[in-house]
Amino acid sequence: MWQPEPGWHPLPGGTGTSTVGVWRTSLSGRPMVVKRIARPRDDDPVELSDPRHFAYWRREADVLDCALTARTTGLRTAPAGVEEDADGITVTREWVEDASSSGLFLALGLGRFAGCDLPRPAWLAQHQLRARLLRVESRGGWPTLARTTVADVADHLWTRRTTLLAVSESLPHVPQHGDPTLANLPGRAGDEVIAIDWSMLGTGPVGADLGLLSLSSREEFEPLLDAYLLGLPSAAASRDDVVLGARISGVYTALSRAEWALARVAGGEGALAGKYRHPAVAPHLRTLQRQFPAIEALVDW
Repeated sequence: MWQPEPGWHPLPGGTGTSTVGVWRTSLSGRPMVVKRIARPRDDDPVELSDPRHFAYWRREADVLDCALTARTTGLRTAPAGVEEDADGITVTREWVEDASSSGLFLALGLGRFAGCDLPRPAWLAQHQLRARLLRVESRGGWPTLARTTVADVADHLWTRRTTLLAVSESLPHVPQHGDPTLANLPGRAGDEVIAIDWSMLGTGPVGADLGLLSLSSREEFEPLLDAYLLGLPSAAASRDDVVLGARISGVYTALSRAEWALARVAGGEGALAGKYRHPAVAPHLRTLQRQFPAIEALVDW
């Protein structure tokens, strides 16, 4: 059975449905990162074996193994190696130093990446937001948000989710990283963003990655939008298309994350409102507050 080597240092946030762990180590004096991905078992969710689902277990390894994003514009990978065995896959890549890039630089990179000519292997993720909302639906929707001051808005948007998903999916589809958090876009090499965690790479509505970036970026949406449009080829999509794709992606993701965070603490003693400042909840609520202009726009759309 595969085991991490003694002396490897575990990195935070390194576990998930398929990810066993992520460690930092040194090879020949060079800082490296080792990620272990487990092969699905018979009793694991079927989505892990679906090449089009965002949770497909081996996508990141396939991206790296075929160097799909080694030379793409806007975003690219760090050099990495892939080793597969009977139980899973081990990915070893160079450590990417945090360049502390601004959200504007990252948005520009996402726009440039959205306009690149990315090959379309069969295992690229598709319909990511739809799949995520199906997960939320299987858990009962947003019942905890129904106990908050955003109850009416949340109910309206949840009821209209099918319509707005169809609108989003009718927009021009472009390459997307799929999980463009600040933590996943740490590096910089000239004009390119060095990104990590390519497990959700796929194609999707233009602007969707921008909407996700806006959830963690310090900058307001309008400057991020301008930077994204600066990188996106003018023939790829209109400004209105990008705005709509970003709003739908950002709003539904922010609401779902707020529901998840609140549901985790809702069962404890005391009123729900008294838990808004809980350290596991407050960041998600602040992110949701920043989405209020986009929420208002979608409610009136």
